[in-house]
Amino acid sequence: MSRDSEDTSPLPITVSPEKRLAAGASALVQVDVAGMSDPGRVRRGNEDHFVALRFERSMKTLLSNLPEGEVPPTYGETAYGYLVADGVGGNAAGEVASRTAIHALIGLAMETPDWNMRLDAHVADEVLRRMEERFRKVREILVERSKENPSLSGMATTLTAACTIGPEVLTAHVGDSRAYIARKGRGVEKLTRDQTMAQSLADSGAIAQEDVARSPYRNVLTSALGTKGMFVQVELGRARLEDGDALLLCSDGLTEMVPEDRIAQVLREARSSDDACRRLVDYALEAGGSDNVTVIVARYRIPSAAERLEETGG
Repeated sequence: MSRDSEDTSPLPITVSPEKRLAAGASALVQVDVAGMSDPGRVRRGNEDHFVALRFERSMKTLLSNLPEGEVPPTYGETAYGYLVADGVGGNAAGEVASRTAIHALIGLAMETPDWNMRLDAHVADEVLRRMEERFRKVREILVERSKENPSLSGMATTLTAACTIGPEVLTAHVGDSRAYIARKGRGVEKLTRDQTMAQSLADSGAIAQEDVARSPYRNVLTSALGTKGMFVQVELGRARLEDGDALLLCSDGLTEMVPEDRIAQVLREARSSDDACRRLVDYALEAGGSDNVTVIVARYRIPSAAERLEETGG
C-alpha cells in the first residue's frame, strides 16, 4: 500500500544538531573593534587610512502556516572586514593613493553579486582568489587616476586586508603594513610578511632575520599598489581564531616604533579594543612618532560548540 493511501499528513522535518550548530554560527561571534590613526610627531599630514566593516546576510520569517519550529524565525551570517593602507608619494599623493585604494576595494566588494559567508576549503580558496583579483583591479584604478592627474604620478600604497567569518581569518596583503593574531600566553603571531628589500635579503640568507629591523633597507618596498614601475605581489593567507584572541592590523608607523613584545603586552593587558588602540598609538608617539601610525584592534568572543548549540535552540 502506498503512503498516500494510508497517511496524508506531512512527514516530520528534523534538523541534526550539527546542522543547527553550523547555521548562523558566525552571527553568534562577538567582536569588540576599535581603530585609530595619528599623523605622528614628524609628518605634516596623514597618508594612512583604515576602515572596519561588518557584512551581514540575514533572513526573517514574516508569515507561515507550517508547524512551529520547522522554519527558523530568523537566520543570519556575519563577517567582519578590516583594511589598513599606508600611502607613498609626495605632494599628498600618498594620502590620495591610500584613500583611493580603500574606497575602490570596498566598491568592488559591493559589486560582488554573491557574498560567500559559509566557509569550507573550496569557498575559502574562492574568496582569496577574489581578494587577489580585487587588489590587482585596485592598482589599475590607481594607474587610471594618475593618468587623469599627472601630479599623482608615482603614487603608491600598501594595503593589508583581513576578513573574518566565525573563527576563520582570510588575509590579503601588499607592502609592509601588518596583520597579527594576539593569543593569550603565546605573544603575537604575524599573519603577513613584509615586502621589503631587507626582508628579501633575509629570505635569501644575505642577512640574518634578526638584522632586518636594523637594516637600512627595511623601508624599501619590493611590492606595493603603485602607479609606475612597481611590482605587485599579493600575499594570501588563512588562519583560525580562538576564543579570546585579538586581531591587529597596523601600519609600519607602529611596528617601527614599538617592539612586538610590547605590542603583545598591550593586547594582553588592555581592557578593551579602544584602550589597546590608544595605548599602542601612545607608545609609538612616545618612541618618536617618526611616521603616521594606524591601528585596528578586534577582540573576539567565540562561543564553544555547546554554547552555540544552546543559542540556536538545540
